[in-house]
Amino acid sequence: MRVYYLTGAQYGLSDLALRRVKIARFADLNDPFELLAVDLRDPALRRAFQETKEQINADKGLICVSRYWENPLIWGHYAEKHTGLALGLEIPDRLLARVHYAKTPVRIRSRRGNASELFSERMMNRLLRTKFYDWRYEDELRLFVQLDEATRESGLYFCDFSEDFRLREVVLGPRCELPIEGVRRLVRDLEPEVDVVKSRIAYSSFRVIRDRAASRTRR
Repeated sequence: MRVYYLTGAQYGLSDLALRRVKIARFADLNDPFELLAVDLRDPALRRAFQETKEQINADKGLICVSRYWENPLIWGHYAEKHTGLALGLEIPDRLLARVHYAKTPVRIRSRRGNASELFSERMMNRLLRTKFYDWRYEDELRLFVQLDEATRESGLYFCDFSEDFRLREVVLGPRCELPIEGVRRLVRDLEPEVDVVKSRIAYSSFRVIRDRAASRTRR
């Protein structure tokens, strides 16, 4: 499946040059309800889920991607106010988890103290991909990654481009000042078949679209 990872211009250039993408940690995501999208009015339950979130954060990371790049909100929130870029990645469907957007927290029906029911594999898989309904504009999918000390650098973890994580496209944001031909030269040395295009805001809708004139290859 073709999906898109949005980032700032300088981070994007680094990703292209080093052939990798940073793995996010649950504790650093911008939604404080990550892994806590449950009814937590019970203090004991609240403590238990917070501890579980910390445990998962210690050994599991994720890469958040969107199915499309045309929504202006994702450029404003994840690509430094439209000045960044989107990396189009080809990832097998089997590796991607579709995010579920919920209007209310998950209610847990379990006997008090029955941890096996509270933290069952089914429940945790559900929480790993549940977000509040208003985040639905992201149309997000998630690639979960087991953290490996071998990929750690300055406290951060990275996922290298590979057959299952292949760069196929680069979309420069409407306000991105990176020269398109320079990005094309950089990408050509890494992945010759990668398409590099410029985007712009649409004239008749609230969308970000391909700027065909600016994307035209110069001879």
